[in-house]
Amino acid sequence: MKINILHIIRIVKFGGKNLWLHKLRSLLTMLGIVFGVASVIAMLAIGEGASFEAREKIKELGSNNIIIRSVKPPSEAATQMTSWLDVYGLAPSDFRKISSIPSIENIVPTWEIKEEIWRLAKNTPGRVVGTTPDYAETTNMKVENGGRFINEVDMDTSKSVVVIGYSIKNILFLGVNPIGEKIKIKSNYFTVIGVVKAKVFSKGTGSFEAEDINFDVYLPLSTARAYFGEFDVKMRTRQMSWVKFHRFIAKVKDTNKIMSTSALINQILESTHKNPDYEILVPLELLRQAEHTKRIFSIVLGSIAAISLLVGGIGIMNIMLATVTERTREIGIRRALGAKRRDIIYQFVTEAVILSATGGFIGVVIGVVIPAIVSKFADMVTIITLWSVLLAFLISVAVGLTFGIYPARKAALLDPIEALRYE
Repeated sequence: MKINILHIIRIVKFGGKNLWLHKLRSLLTMLGIVFGVASVIAMLAIGEGASFEAREKIKELGSNNIIIRSVKPPSEAATQMTSWLDVYGLAPSDFRKISSIPSIENIVPTWEIKEEIWRLAKNTPGRVVGTTPDYAETTNMKVENGGRFINEVDMDTSKSVVVIGYSIKNILFLGVNPIGEKIKIKSNYFTVIGVVKAKVFSKGTGSFEAEDINFDVYLPLSTARAYFGEFDVKMRTRQMSWVKFHRFIAKVKDTNKIMSTSALINQILESTHKNPDYEILVPLELLRQAEHTKRIFSIVLGSIAAISLLVGGIGIMNIMLATVTERTREIGIRRALGAKRRDIIYQFVTEAVILSATGGFIGVVIGVVIPAIVSKFADMVTIITLWSVLLAFLISVAVGLTFGIYPARKAALLDPIEALRYE
């Protein structure tokens, strides 16, 4: 056993020495493997990151939830419209009808408006969300220690209190505890009673718009009605929108009944909304679609990278065949001195594997660096998985082994006498 190990070490040293004698050629031969491995790791990391963002955005809304949103219809299809007023979207009657569906455990409404949020001389754009106390539980929202979400007392008394998003806290209250402090929205002042824990911001996928909830401000729905009414006025265009509710979030008791409940909600709304001024989103369905898309994405990217590795393997075979021709006389001398065919095969296969393994290692390093650069400069989430790194490297070694066998066998089958005569 010890003799075999020493023999293998000698073969590896000799193979490395032969490759080192032609450094530039060896480097150029490895490039195909380098780019192939790097592309496998980088592509899968970018694909995994994109899929992660999509899944997180969907899970954020709750896998047991159904989202019903008001959508502004085309101007010619608006329910009621003048040159200055648009009336559309979800109404209190819709809320009552959807609430009566037996499979729905809970439903919360929201009314939303985009406004500047002020504290002293600092300000930041945000989204004001008027809702009910059940909103936090329905959407799996967590509030930082020391604060709380709005409650029934706040609703009943239309209290001027707000729960702010994590990013608003960092911008307006940097280094200051915001609990008990005041913020200003339009000409109204509100007391901060809580801060929502930070959530990963996804730029959106499919039907989801890019909404960073870390810039949201939550207040009782009754307070929103009292301070802001139900109209959204755009001064520049002199256009006014009247929307009773911007969104319903319905929590379904049984996961198996989500799709049937969604169909029933759509049926109810179709009977009362003659124009397409609403949209129904089912996070669970979108989550399944995202998982399916991820699998297809990984297969496509993996196939493209595999082609790069195949090209690299062909390059290794090509250069090894050229090496066999160059070293024909050397092969003849070694055979004449007693080397067996298997020794010649081992020698050439070893050199091919050294080329592919070295190229694979360099490719792994580059493949790990590329996603980091993409994350920094393209503001994208990239996730490098251990299996993708190991898979890419092992495939590179396998490519060298596979494409090195034919040249090695060709070298071993050379006639020793003819090889010695070769010039």
